[in-house]
Amino acid sequence: MEIAGLPDRAHKLRKALREADTGGVTYVLIDCPPSLNLLTLNAMAAADSILVPLQCEFFALEGLSQLLQTVEQVRRSLNPALSIQGIVMTMYDGRNNLANQVVDDVRAHMGDKVYRTIIPRNVRISEAPSHGKPAILYDLKCSGSQAYLQLASEVIQRERNLRAA
Repeated sequence: MEIAGLPDRAHKLRKALREADTGGVTYVLIDCPPSLNLLTLNAMAAADSILVPLQCEFFALEGLSQLLQTVEQVRRSLNPALSIQGIVMTMYDGRNNLANQVVDDVRAHMGDKVYRTIIPRNVRISEAPSHGKPAILYDLKCSGSQAYLQLASEVIQRERNLRAA
């Protein structure tokens, strides 16, 4: 759907989600491209919270800084309730000192927003899309799939804790 020229374009997704028959669905996950464009802004305008995947690489820190600024702008102008639900460290290679430093830096600045689970760089995860499958269906036993399952448990537990508070 072309939305760039439409009035109130930043709220189109929020409106569509409100009007949709969700059939009792509690959560809707919106997978956005890694760029900050109109589709990403629409997702932020529609979301209660965002889950940020962050590669364990130097330039990812700069990207995180830009994203945090964008979140603040979205809060001011489109969605005051938007929060950062969590940050997931991805593409981690423990043999790389820089990856370890990035994890440490993000944890130091973002605290408990950063999930304990770290998604490793993994060949099987990289191969899965070319076979048309999610990683856990392509190779359930690989370290990447196991990390994603652990992350899912951690996300669910965090959501339960937030709802109980």
